[in-house]
Amino acid sequence: MNRKQFLLLLLCASTTFAAFSMPGDQPKTLAIGSSAPQFSLKGTDGKTYTLQSFKGAKILALVFTCNHCPTAQAYEDRLIQLTKDYAAKGVAIVAISPNDPKAVRLDELGYSDLNDSYAEMKIRAKEKSFNFPYLYDGDTQAMSLAYGPVATPHVFIFDADRKLRYQGRIDDVENPAKKPNTHDARNALDALLQGSAVPVAATKVFGCSVKWAEKEEGNKKAMEQWMKEPVALESIDEAGVKELLENKGDKLRLINVWATWCGPCVIEFPDFVAINRMYRGRDFEFISVSADSPEKRDKALKFLKEKGASNKNYIFNQDDKYKLIEAIDPQWGGALPYTILVEPGGKIVYRKQATINPQALKKMIVDHQLIGRVY
Repeated sequence: MNRKQFLLLLLCASTTFAAFSMPGDQPKTLAIGSSAPQFSLKGTDGKTYTLQSFKGAKILALVFTCNHCPTAQAYEDRLIQLTKDYAAKGVAIVAISPNDPKAVRLDELGYSDLNDSYAEMKIRAKEKSFNFPYLYDGDTQAMSLAYGPVATPHVFIFDADRKLRYQGRIDDVENPAKKPNTHDARNALDALLQGSAVPVAATKVFGCSVKWAEKEEGNKKAMEQWMKEPVALESIDEAGVKELLENKGDKLRLINVWATWCGPCVIEFPDFVAINRMYRGRDFEFISVSADSPEKRDKALKFLKEKGASNKNYIFNQDDKYKLIEAIDPQWGGALPYTILVEPGGKIVYRKQATINPQALKKMIVDHQLIGRVY
């Protein structure tokens, strides 16, 4: 299977169309004309919001979205702009994450640096300076079950009497680099503000499927399968290390130098395994280089197997670690762990002596031009 086939398979697995939802697959989407179901949810600002929190708004637009979905991320700036354009007109825009974060697989995070947990929602809201409330429904999903969003993002627009007048997409082009042909949500808002009927009351939606709690089992099975993947540890010499740094391939390459006797190395290594599982379906690869003595190979391999490190792993074939230091990076002082991010062609764009900040590293990876947050 080539990369394009893999990405297509991933897209099909993680997205859904309203037109193809089958009975029993998800809760029924709220019908046009229905009253807005009550809710009580905590926002990223720490406040609790209910339907009554927005009683002063002429129109209420509820947008089910999330952190990790590439389509949802593609619409973040448009939601910010939508709020700027309509807040003074009496429109309240509210975002809700319907996803159970425990139901999101690591390989579904390939377009994001953040999962859908409440803590990580707060990070996204702060980084993007959201000008609208961002509510968390991941624990019980009670609100989401009542409204029935099909995908993220999915918009529900209610009139002054809180009757549903529009549900569907924001517009018809998810790629933020392209211009939409039809601004469905704006058309609905404009019509309601003018006291007119919404021209198109419902549309299909495109995006990532809602991660209902029942999908937690699938996440557990994925973890079990990953732990069954073969783990190997190959010997590498100076020339081989230098070739790793040249990065003659076409992928962004993350290299971590570690050792079983290095406490911080052992503690942070699972973060690298997780990062690999997140991005290995993209133009990315993770390689570990053990600085253990060659005679400790079996110990190093045992550790890697325990961590499920099915990525490419090497152990330096000499006891002279100064040769390893010079081969890896002349700027490296020699302390472990040591981590570098290398572009194709050998340019080092990140180097860190000591433990990494996993969140900062993931953000750097996904924001790199070879990776990106949208399809």
